[in-house]
Amino acid sequence: MKQYTSDKEAADVLHHSYRELTSEISKIIVGQEEVVRLVLTAVFCQGHCLLVGVPGLAKTLLIHTIASSLDMSFNRVQFTPDLMPSDIVGAETMDKDRNFNFVTGPIFANIVLADEINRTPPKTQAALLEAMQEYSVTVAGRRYELPRPFFVLATQNPIEQEGTYPLPEAQLDRFMFNITLGYPSYESELQIVKNTTGAVTTHLNRILHSDDILAFQQLVRRVPVVDNVVEYAVKLVHKTRPDTAMASAQANQYLEWGAGPRASQHLIVGAKCNALLNGKYSPDIEDVQAVALPILRHRIVRNFKAEAEGITVERIIQELL
Repeated sequence: MKQYTSDKEAADVLHHSYRELTSEISKIIVGQEEVVRLVLTAVFCQGHCLLVGVPGLAKTLLIHTIASSLDMSFNRVQFTPDLMPSDIVGAETMDKDRNFNFVTGPIFANIVLADEINRTPPKTQAALLEAMQEYSVTVAGRRYELPRPFFVLATQNPIEQEGTYPLPEAQLDRFMFNITLGYPSYESELQIVKNTTGAVTTHLNRILHSDDILAFQQLVRRVPVVDNVVEYAVKLVHKTRPDTAMASAQANQYLEWGAGPRASQHLIVGAKCNALLNGKYSPDIEDVQAVALPILRHRIVRNFKAEAEGITVERIIQELL
């Protein structure tokens, strides 16, 4: 693992590497700076991402581009209704000498793209749960460690619901960020069309290696945080819990369930990383706010009143902030 003389030096290298990464990724991905920032934040925080958007917004291309700019192994799994858990984690097979051997599945990679994750039944979705939480899989009673670093980047189409299986709340909670992709601006789409309808092929340079990512993940954990920032993050999560002592008026009126402790943890870790990416050595409240929406979006559940009045999760979170 890469060693630095001080955390300050490592923080400066991370800030510089982040700018190099975003510059490299922008050769292919146009106008999705915020999405790229959040995905890279999750990578440096050892978290997983769920990208939600209508077809054609380059969700898969974005993940593939980020993987190409990082010198790590990458596998893609296209989720379908007939996909089995063994198709993801692997299975034991018998050789000609009647001995059982474990054949690894596509989950044995540093970056795993779970494409259209809601198109497969819960049994197969659950095959990812142990991997996302424990960084290992268990097959036939034996535990197999996954390569480090390890990230699951999943995509989901919010429009087409026929033949889909909504992700269980327990699995949603394993994703650090729930990132929604919107339509590109007119100027961005002009650039996209120019870039993708010609004969020129763009080649990406690999900016960071596995050892770099592991070193930066440890650096993020060592970043100091003042008490008032931690208190702000925890209070923000407590405000989302209806019928509790610190619940906000919005939560009591519009929420069925609030966020759990994992949201508080992700808010602080995400704020630490956001500070480093912006060249700071310690996070403030603005850094917590910068990651709050994608962290809380999939962890709070609206009640019937909110749905009937058209009150969105995003609006509730913005009012809490």
